[in-house]
Amino acid sequence: MYAVIRTGGKQYRVAPGDVLKIESVSADQNTLEFADVLAFSGDAGSLAKPSSAKVTAEVVGQGRGQKVLVFHLKRKKQYKKLQGHRQNFTEVRIKSIEADGVTYSDKK
Repeated sequence: MYAVIRTGGKQYRVAPGDVLKIESVSADQNTLEFADVLAFSGDAGSLAKPSSAKVTAEVVGQGRGQKVLVFHLKRKKQYKKLQGHRQNFTEVRIKSIEADGVTYSDKK
């Protein structure tokens, strides 16, 4: 079973036990709850939009991604500019998916 959630302007396909890096969120608490569930699949080959669903995750850590270099050049004008960027992220582990009253959790 899996669910498709939206957070930070991106969509992620998640299943219980998955670890993923999402856009940085304030992790004052150790658990996060995603209420914006776009789709849910309980059985193989079926995909539906649940009437009520939420995904619970725990925060594993926070960090910064790999450096991306942005290079600007205006040829024949002696203009060059090099700029680096590192995006902040929050790493989360999906604990459970609750859809239409049924809870699917990580098998540990």
